[in-house]
Amino acid sequence: MGNRCEGGQSPAPLAAISRDGSNWRGLKFGTYLPTSAGALFLRIPMANADQTSLKLLQRARTLLGQNEWEGAAKLIKQVLKLRPRDAALWLTLARSYHNADRTQEWLHAAEEAQRHAGRDESLACDATEEAVDAAFAMHDHAFALVLAGRLPVELRDRRPRLLRLMGSALNKLGRPQEAVTPLMQAIAQRLDDCDAHTELGFAFYTLKLHAQAAECFRTVCALYPDHVGALAYLNYLEQLAARWDDYDMRSQALFAALAAPIDPAWYVPPFALVCLPHTPAQLLAVARLASQHQCRGISPMPAAVRSPAEGRRLHVAYLSNDFHGHATASLITQVLESHDRERFEVSLLSHGEDDGSALRQRLLRVGDRFEDMSRLSLADMASRVRELGVDILVDLKGHTGGSRLTMLAHRPAPIQVAWLGFPGSCGAREVDYIIGDPIVTPLADAPWYSEKIAQMPHCYQPNDGLRERATPPARSELGLPDDALVLVSANQTAKLNPPLFDAWMEILRRLPQAVLWQLTGGDEPDAELRRQAQARGVAPERLIFMPRAKLADHLRRLGAADLALDSWPCNGHTTTSDALWAGVPVVTLRGSNFAGRVSESLLRAVGLPELVCDSPQAYVDQVCELAALPERRGVLRARLAQARDDAPLYDAKGFARDLEALYERMWGRHRAGLSPEALTAKPLTA
Repeated sequence: MGNRCEGGQSPAPLAAISRDGSNWRGLKFGTYLPTSAGALFLRIPMANADQTSLKLLQRARTLLGQNEWEGAAKLIKQVLKLRPRDAALWLTLARSYHNADRTQEWLHAAEEAQRHAGRDESLACDATEEAVDAAFAMHDHAFALVLAGRLPVELRDRRPRLLRLMGSALNKLGRPQEAVTPLMQAIAQRLDDCDAHTELGFAFYTLKLHAQAAECFRTVCALYPDHVGALAYLNYLEQLAARWDDYDMRSQALFAALAAPIDPAWYVPPFALVCLPHTPAQLLAVARLASQHQCRGISPMPAAVRSPAEGRRLHVAYLSNDFHGHATASLITQVLESHDRERFEVSLLSHGEDDGSALRQRLLRVGDRFEDMSRLSLADMASRVRELGVDILVDLKGHTGGSRLTMLAHRPAPIQVAWLGFPGSCGAREVDYIIGDPIVTPLADAPWYSEKIAQMPHCYQPNDGLRERATPPARSELGLPDDALVLVSANQTAKLNPPLFDAWMEILRRLPQAVLWQLTGGDEPDAELRRQAQARGVAPERLIFMPRAKLADHLRRLGAADLALDSWPCNGHTTTSDALWAGVPVVTLRGSNFAGRVSESLLRAVGLPELVCDSPQAYVDQVCELAALPERRGVLRARLAQARDDAPLYDAKGFARDLEALYERMWGRHRAGLSPEALTAKPLTA
């Protein structure tokens, strides 16, 4: 696999970093030792072999030299019947199976080599790494740690590659604090191990040590200038820190690197593009690379055979790690509760935490079953999905933190769908449809999706109309001036950028009575934003930072704002719908891709399309015009209050009926033996 950057996958710097075996992890699929025939020959023990074994081994050596892995494996197995405790021979068999893509046999042979290595320390270490590699290929990271633990500590601590693999496995299992020590040990022994630096960066990010994480990726970029994935991660972290001094240069360098041929060994995170100006074609290209990289070595299961839908319910399963007090859960819960249980069997497949929240309790009661799959390997998850008889498997994560999108490569369900989590194509051939709407996924963009577009009639985003309709606290309780015009931005710092901030500061210069109420990004990013404001002629104290809060408290406080300023090129998604529910008009700029069209879709679904602007200057002018017209703002707030009762955006039952109709159209094509095709919006509800 080369000698630059082997390493396993690890959590990506996204909206939410994975805590449980994310598919966002790493730079190469698996972590394999060199497997040239020469390397294999070194493990064929020709000395002290009887004549029968010697002839078989000589033939095996020839086949290995010709890359005839299966043939060589058969001969080696014959010799092992005569020499069953020969660890070196077991290791050669393991590497042969590795090359033959026989993963289960690879792991078994490596374990046998590990078991019979005895006092041969070098052989024991090689066998352990081979076994851990096989476990990684099977996405069984917990077992990878078990295998590594069989090697004595004093040997393990002298193997930097094995230490790095352990750190990677711990990252995948949501144990970043434990991952730091073996990764630091690995780097101390091999300073140019870019995978160790990368995994350490992921661990630091998960621990919210963003500056340290950025330095890890900066090191990788220095060591390997052609490493596009590290450049993308670094770019994201600099965005998150609001460090914009070289914004244009960084962005141009990233897109130039993406336009050039990319080494398939480098993993490029699709989400890193979402907050940057990008075309759907660029995002598709990166998503395809990421999906191909993540799914290497996974073969689809045999086609599922399901009885006809007549006489039974259509079985829809939702896959996510956000079935708790999370933004996704706050959006989707009422729609899931509104499914027609006489026509649909509903399963929730969770691979996330149980936070004991009220949302979690609602979700536990939603469907026919709620299964915790957090401890299952990807293969075991796929087997369970098949065992349940799922007709349509809906992944709610895509290329975001904590995703198990890779599990869909096993093809456990006849129809597999992407929805809600990622604003763009998954780039995975195993995903048949992406659920969007006429605004975020117009059919004209179909060439830039690997999936077929399936359009909801109003808006792709569900909403919960049962949320509290709260009166906001007094501004003084929120640290806001009573007499100011409060412009709120609750988007994370990564969505901010110099052109957007230029527009916001122009607004503040034109509106001396206004303050910007921005969600905190932490002490350092907040200080940097104040510095940026001062450099643009705006007093830094006019930026007021709201602390992070529980979802219910956040929704209550939003209503204290006068207007919401949307971000671009990546809009607010849940952020925008939260503000609209709180009765705060949102001004947005029409975008050119999924991520930049979400607010337009939401505003149209809530009946306020006039707040969608066509240019940055029109955006600035619209905000300033509304600032001067409190009566008009009052009318908009009244329309939003009424929309809670009659707008399509908050009609969860109607949304469920439209969604079910879309599922039935998908299933109908499948039953008719037709391949997936674009499904245009057909409203069942007004």
